[in-house]
Amino acid sequence: MTFPYACRSLAAAIFALACASMSPVSIATEPAKAVHADAALQHSLDALAQRALPATLGIAVLDLSSGASARVNAEVAFPMMSVFKAPVAAAVLSRVDEGTLSLQQLVSITREQVQGGSAIPSVGAHFHGERMDFTIEQLLKAAVSESDNTAVNALIRTVGGPDVVMAYFRAHGIDGMRVDLDEAGIGRIFGGLPPGGQVPEHETDEAAKQRYNRGYQAFLKDPRNRTTPDAAIVFLQKLQGGELLSPASTQRLLALMEAQTIPNRLRAGLPPGLRFADKTGTSGSLGSRTAAYNDMGIVTWPDGRKLLITAFLMDSATTARERDQLFADIARTVTAAHP
Repeated sequence: MTFPYACRSLAAAIFALACASMSPVSIATEPAKAVHADAALQHSLDALAQRALPATLGIAVLDLSSGASARVNAEVAFPMMSVFKAPVAAAVLSRVDEGTLSLQQLVSITREQVQGGSAIPSVGAHFHGERMDFTIEQLLKAAVSESDNTAVNALIRTVGGPDVVMAYFRAHGIDGMRVDLDEAGIGRIFGGLPPGGQVPEHETDEAAKQRYNRGYQAFLKDPRNRTTPDAAIVFLQKLQGGELLSPASTQRLLALMEAQTIPNRLRAGLPPGLRFADKTGTSGSLGSRTAAYNDMGIVTWPDGRKLLITAFLMDSATTARERDQLFADIARTVTAAHP
């Protein structure tokens, strides 16, 4: 779904009113203060998207104070990777608010459920024996602040599965964001394995290469666990506005996002003195190609002004340093346009 709050280019912005009348958007899904496009910022973001080619770069920006916005490929559904951990945490915290779960409730994790691939594998690194118990509070911190895969898998199981997370999105008018799988399911797709499948015994290097190539292509085509930049903006706006959770749970999740441990990407381009509550996401790579490289977050100025940024990069053949530089430049460009 394409939101009328900022059309793709300056020419499209001129026809924004016509777009709105042709494609009505419900109050539940339209950012409330999104009223006009920022033409200068739009031009700059278009240039960054051109720089990212042949990869696809999606960006959505919304200044909550002025309503100024800009967007590039914001209606395209991008793989979320670990970005989904913040929305999953919101779904879990909603159950805490309801009283059906508690922060001190223990969740049991078996050794076979421990999954690698985390930035700081706090659960896996401290796991010993065949079974350990963790509180939901510990798992939330590990999943959101430390991007721990084992932790988010456990949270999804505890809340009742991906269908429960999706129902939470629908109930709060977050369209265009999907959580269909946990990290283990995503890993199987990327590894070219069927559900429940295992790496073939005695697999040759050539066979493994072909399997990973199939998995990479399948991952790029798979519609599951994706979001549009527009939908990510809606999630962030509703979160910071207190529409998703109680005040205590809202502040808890924002604090966990602000404490996330990956300093590159958008954070690297922010001027000193600004606060940033964000969640990054990174896929595996196949040779020089990285399927997903993402960040979304809320920038807060000392005077309380807030700016929402979502940036998703799909199928990039650039180096990690070049990707980090691109995301830092996105943040510099956006914050310079809204001093």
